Amino acid sequence: MTENTPQRRLRLGMVGGGPGAFIGAVHRMASRLDDDYELVAAAPSSDAGRALAGGLELGLAADRIYGDFRAMATREAAREDGIDVVAIVVPNHLHYDVARAFLLAGTHVICDKPLTTTRADAEALLALARERKLLVALTHNYTGYPLVRAARDMVHAGAIGEVRVVQVEYAQDWLAQPIESGGHKQAEWRTDPARAGPAGCLGDIGSHAAHLASFITGMNPSEINAELATFVAGRRVDDHVQVMLRYANGARGMLWASQVAAGEENALRLRVYGSRGSLRWCQEQPNELWFAELGSPLQRLTRGTSGLPESAIAAARLPAGHPEGFIEAFAQLYRDFAADVRDHARGQPVSTLRVPGLEDGVRSLAFIEAALQSHARGSAWVTLS
Repeated sequence: MTENTPQRRLRLGMVGGGPGAFIGAVHRMASRLDDDYELVAAAPSSDAGRALAGGLELGLAADRIYGDFRAMATREAAREDGIDVVAIVVPNHLHYDVARAFLLAGTHVICDKPLTTTRADAEALLALARERKLLVALTHNYTGYPLVRAARDMVHAGAIGEVRVVQVEYAQDWLAQPIESGGHKQAEWRTDPARAGPAGCLGDIGSHAAHLASFITGMNPSEINAELATFVAGRRVDDHVQVMLRYANGARGMLWASQVAAGEENALRLRVYGSRGSLRWCQEQPNELWFAELGSPLQRLTRGTSGLPESAIAAARLPAGHPEGFIEAFAQLYRDFAADVRDHARGQPVSTLRVPGLEDGVRSLAFIEAALQSHARGSAWVTLS
């Protein structure tokens, strides 16, 4: 591509996420926000009739609508105008098979988290992607918020000194009642261990909390001690989890995640305390970051203002005072991944800091498996490899 050649949109495919699916719609909106992608193909359902109807509703050509993701991977790879990237928005138990099919076909992947339901499968995808020299993004979307990126850079720059305490929590109340037994589609599969995996709340939102803490601090726990609970009678997976964290530098932490916390909506909160100061951020007020430096007044930093790290400025779209939220954060990962795919196509180095990827997916599965092991052993301390 020369300097005067227009930059084309990346051709995007999607597996799952047909009309009416929450996360599929989020992915589509996120992909369009910065005009980097064009949705051209999809396998919205494994039922051929529903797939065709859903694809037509999304405005796709009939010959780019598939009832089978393997056929989609093969046929799109054979087209001169085939997809560059596929977005995977199916239940967790299908992530491995779908991602593997498209990696084998030579297609870059954007996958909803978790990457798979087992660490072994995640490691297999990591090996395959490296062998095929392909990129995989994992939508830990909270890392797309400008002030989350500001917090990360401030910690790494030493603004709070050495990290001593990490407190992270993610509280919701949408599963406080057994709504899965009443036909609630999202609740049905997220509380089914055959589709969601062996971890319920831990895998669904606890993994987001763990990843956010690692992303901002740059540290992963070396040991954890976990207790899982299931408060709703008859539920087959955990709906509440609490984990104590130990870090190699001597820092300590706690992670709490609950989907039965009455009155909570989507309360992802993080506090990091260091030897010289602290930071705190809440997803429900994502446009502000609180910074405390020992001996100085508490500071409220806001998105879009001068003086923030460059990463936060680059991730903001609107002037200060115009709120940005969940869709924009999700879109940031799509925008960054588009830049990565284009750099990759030009043979240029790809950033490993902006977009969560396969290594994050493997670490997340290792954390989940260690937490399940700790709980099974009576909340014993377990070492993370």
